[in-house]
Amino acid sequence: MTQYEVTETLDVKGQNCPMPVVKTKQATDQLDTGDVLEVLATDPGSMSDLGGWADTTDGVELVDQREGDDVYTHYVRKTE
Repeated sequence: MTQYEVTETLDVKGQNCPMPVVKTKQATDQLDTGDVLEVLATDPGSMSDLGGWADTTDGVELVDQREGDDVYTHYVRKTE
């Protein structure tokens, strides 16, 4: 169970660095404050890339990451 409600899902499966981060940034720019974006990626590097991006970007928070068999799922909240 999650403590947040997903507002929108972004599918970046099959895309490699830097596209998951670029597309995530574009998608979060369209969200309202408090909305949560679910990002589905197949690039293992997205685990560290999206974490690093969220840590250094004002207005977003990485609230969770999950590593599946073939898909990495990230949850990003827009904070401002």
